[in-house]
Amino acid sequence: MFKPYSNDDDVLNIQGDALTVSNGTTRVVVAGTLELTRDQRGLKAALALKEAVDAVVASLQAQQDLPVRVKDEPDAKPGVIQNPFQ
Repeated sequence: MFKPYSNDDDVLNIQGDALTVSNGTTRVVVAGTLELTRDQRGLKAALALKEAVDAVVASLQAQQDLPVRVKDEPDAKPGVIQNPFQ
C-alpha cells in the first residue's frame, strides 16, 4: 500500500510505467501520461490513481501543523571534477 510522505523510496506505477507516483518526505510527484480508456483496463488504472490521490489527501488532512508552503530544497552543491581533456 502506498503511504504518502513516509519515505523517499516508494514509487507506485500505474498501467506499467505510464504514470508514476513517487514518494518523498516533503512532496509526492506524479509524472507521466495515463490514458483512461473506457474498458476494464481504464477502470483499473483510474481506481489505482484515485487510491493514490485519496491517500495523499488523507495524509495532508491528518497533519495538524501543515505549513502554508513547504520550504524549497536547495540545489545540491556543485562538485568539482577533474577535466579529462587536460
